[in-house]
Amino acid sequence: MELLIASAVGLLTAAGIYLILRLRSFPVILGTSLLSYAVNVFLFATGRVVINAPPILNKTATDVTYTDPLPQALVLTAIVISFGMTAVVVMISLGAYLSAKDDNINMDDTADLQGEDA
Repeated sequence: MELLIASAVGLLTAAGIYLILRLRSFPVILGTSLLSYAVNVFLFATGRVVINAPPILNKTATDVTYTDPLPQALVLTAIVISFGMTAVVVMISLGAYLSAKDDNINMDDTADLQGEDA
């Protein structure tokens, strides 16, 4: 089970970094979303992968068969924050696309200098 979760985190991270390096705004948004999903799965896995175990210690739960509730709370908070930030970034990129009629991310400094001279 740990190998599957580690592979999923690695695959999501690799796909997220690949998409962030694209020169269009929509793949960058998808890449940041995939990276946030990878972080969420990683945080969730830090609470020990135990199936059908209570999140707190009680009389019936032993020391080995409980799940830490803190990573679950952190993941729930991170999901809400990443959803809100994704909505903000989508609106910003949509506004940039509507004003420039292109979603290309131009990182070239010489294009700005040539535009001023013309």
